[in-house]
Amino acid sequence: MRVLLVQSTRFINGEGGTEKICSFLANAFSSMNHHVEIATNEDVVGKNKFYLNPDIKIRNVYNPENKIVELHRILNYKGKNPFLWIIHKTKKKYHKYQNRKLKKKYGSGEGLYLHNLNERSKLWIPFLEHNKYDLIITMSISSLLELTYVNNINTPIVNSTNGRPDYDYTDDLWFREEVEKQLLKSAYKQLKGIQVLFESYRNYLPETFDGICHVIPNFVNQFAENRIVRHDNNKERLVIIHIGSLVTSCKQQDVAIDVFSTLSAEYPNWELHFYGTGDDYDELQKKITNLDLSQKVFLNGFTDSPIEKLAQADIFIFPSKYEGFPLALIEAMSIGLPAVGFLNCSGVNELIIDRETGFLCADKEDMKQKIELLMKDPALRKDFGYKSYSASKHYDPDRIIESWKAFAIEITEKIK
Repeated sequence: MRVLLVQSTRFINGEGGTEKICSFLANAFSSMNHHVEIATNEDVVGKNKFYLNPDIKIRNVYNPENKIVELHRILNYKGKNPFLWIIHKTKKKYHKYQNRKLKKKYGSGEGLYLHNLNERSKLWIPFLEHNKYDLIITMSISSLLELTYVNNINTPIVNSTNGRPDYDYTDDLWFREEVEKQLLKSAYKQLKGIQVLFESYRNYLPETFDGICHVIPNFVNQFAENRIVRHDNNKERLVIIHIGSLVTSCKQQDVAIDVFSTLSAEYPNWELHFYGTGDDYDELQKKITNLDLSQKVFLNGFTDSPIEKLAQADIFIFPSKYEGFPLALIEAMSIGLPAVGFLNCSGVNELIIDRETGFLCADKEDMKQKIELLMKDPALRKDFGYKSYSASKHYDPDRIIESWKAFAIEITEKIK
């Protein structure tokens, strides 16, 4: 069987969860002796960041002659130099003026969006006609939309949903234009199947979808029991850890810093360590400095050895506002860390079992109290940590691969 995985943007050089799962699925289908390719549509130079079997090809349909029209990014100046502030202010006004002209040229912001979508979408038909596939797996609803917008695809398409489905086609979390919401819902009509991460996520599929839905969670690598965190070891320095993109609108690292700041003086041998990169690095560093926590809270940047960092920690804090299936959280659990997150956070409230593998907190004050319980009680950390390790067995890679294999067979057999 010839299998194509489509991640239209950010696969090349991407270091996030979607890229990791895309690579995992490609390797899984390749190990079943299928011909596997990954396709993207990106004007970038680079390579994949996660391992791929040598026989897996990455195809980029991008064409430099494609007439994509980009709006200027509107950036605020965060420095204190008045001369640079004036320069930035002038550029900002100019870019806003240019953006208004572009939107007017295409009728509206909606018109510009549809123009770009059309330009990107039409690149796929020549590629798909030249390369015949038996199954297409889209790694996001935006990839599905781009693939199908002006195209009629005969090959069966399955979408791998990396979040809660309604986050894609509503503006519950962020603003989406009405035209985009309707297009996203319409894209579901072309799906033969969809994979969701938790049973409860079935409830968030749009009424336009009438294909086959399978619940297949993400995977986590498994470890021997002798490799998990030893919470009974005496340590001079204890660590609360967080791994994730530095995007406070979702990951809320600022909340973790606020919580830790109220406990730091009473527990002087504890530190808070962040691993990850993102747009909010400077704002978080400023917050750390203003709270006089530079010797206790650390922004360590990207790590290519997350398990090693987790194994050296004692508590995993994950104060996200929303998630799909948080890979960093399940990795922390797999190595034996107790975890703390918010009760109303999707994904997090599916993985953490409250008062068994960690704590689900109602708000920031509740999180402070629950973190403190773990900080002062190594026996509780050990109990929760071992139960986290045991719970992670459900996400063994071999089980996930078998589920995908059965799903692919069901889809392709149905259309014969």
